Amino acid sequence: MREIVLDTETTGFDPKTGDRLIEVGCIEIVDLLPTGRTFHRYVNPERSIPEDAIKVHGITDDMVKDAPIFAKMADELLEFIGDAPLVAHNASFDRNFIDWELLLAHKPQTGEARWIDTLAIAKSKFPGQPNTLDALCKRYKISLADRTYHGALIDARLLAEVYLELRGGKERSFDLTTHSAVAANGLMPVQGRVQYGARPRPLPSLLTPQEDAAHRAFLAQWVKDPIWTRFGVDPAPKEDA
Repeated sequence: MREIVLDTETTGFDPKTGDRLIEVGCIEIVDLLPTGRTFHRYVNPERSIPEDAIKVHGITDDMVKDAPIFAKMADELLEFIGDAPLVAHNASFDRNFIDWELLLAHKPQTGEARWIDTLAIAKSKFPGQPNTLDALCKRYKISLADRTYHGALIDARLLAEVYLELRGGKERSFDLTTHSAVAANGLMPVQGRVQYGARPRPLPSLLTPQEDAAHRAFLAQWVKDPIWTRFGVDPAPKEDA
């Protein structure tokens, strides 16, 4: 299943009072594993950025003055997210800004139904406890070392790790920032989806030689045309068995 973890930075809290989107970052995950595909854009908000907002995300007017306005990059964003569910922390905030900007650009809005709110998930798992993104990263021992300011792409990366933990925990150790860790864990992106590769170190057999010989002899005598031969497994007994 393809999902998009998304975060935004803005000039304020409410698009209906004149605040605008200034940054969007997206991480693609498939079957709860990162594919390495990301989307990141700064956006010219066509207005000044308040000092209070700059203290949070560090994005100044000079940083976005040459960036495209949202309408110019809306199609790129829509193409990247496709019809995938959108994962965000306090999702109504990000959805309100994304859909407002899409409305202004005369593009189809995402709608509430496709958004997954990690804040709501966290509150149900940890009622009465702090459930900010920072608090969840600390709870799950996810490093915040590279984060000086809030930023859409880095927060999306952190949220992707938090989301995987909220969904049951990571079964493999991986780095969301590179392809190398994906390959190291035997995961190969194929046409936008991640598939398992060969195990780097095959598991050793727990059978004794006598048990192995007896098992192979049984298969050779009683199992005709076994399905596993289609996957390159030879069930016939060894010559010295």
